[in-house]
Amino acid sequence: MNKRIIAVANQKGGVGKTTTTVNLAAALAVTGNKVLLVDLDPQGNATMACGVNKMELQMGVGNLLLGQAEIKDVIYSCEINNLKLIPSNQTTIRAEIDLLGVEDREFKLKQALDGLEEFDYILIDCPPSLNMLTVNALVSAHGVLVPMQCEYYALEGLSALAQTIQTINQSTNTGLSIYGILRTMYDGRNNLTNEVSNQLVKHFGDKLFNTIIPRNVRLAEAPSFGKSVIAHDLGSKGAQAYLALAGEVLRRDGRVIEAL
Repeated sequence: MNKRIIAVANQKGGVGKTTTTVNLAAALAVTGNKVLLVDLDPQGNATMACGVNKMELQMGVGNLLLGQAEIKDVIYSCEINNLKLIPSNQTTIRAEIDLLGVEDREFKLKQALDGLEEFDYILIDCPPSLNMLTVNALVSAHGVLVPMQCEYYALEGLSALAQTIQTINQSTNTGLSIYGILRTMYDGRNNLTNEVSNQLVKHFGDKLFNTIIPRNVRLAEAPSFGKSVIAHDLGSKGAQAYLALAGEVLRRDGRVIEAL
């Protein structure tokens, strides 16, 4: 089966975007899929959460986008079997600026990923803003997974992202659409949380994942150990939620789910 490329994006920061990219990638990997995580965020948090020190890297995704490295030279192994990483380091910020003067700049990531056939899933952690890096991710992807908190401004941010996706769909990537919307950092005791969640169910229907990611201590502390929550504490509520999400993703794509 062909690889599925999913951009994990939200133009609002602090919604669990990187947490979702890292832990969904790990969950898909432990259920038997070959997964590549592409860290397109200059902060490099996904890189560090995969146990790779961004400060010690010679080559990263920025070098790839600027034509300074071949893709095989920027793919790193992670602690979890089946999971590989294209990391972000200090060159990612420079790439964001330098790409503006490059021809076909929005296609650089797509051109690099097109030749990769050994992966079942490629997950792209996007920056929390609309810039040339995010555009590269959206041009490359088959769909966009949108993590969002159920709070007051969340629907407004989702509307802005949907407009961006529509613009890309009409110009450079006609197959692009919202792959799914994921409720993160969920606290069911909060009335506003429940109200926004109900609005999402009403407006987005089957685009909304059934899985809900709760607020969870193990989930929050895992990055400080340079690990996904899957590797940090498989029995935690956070890990079990992302395993459930991986199951939903695989079912949506008609793929076989392997038992742990």
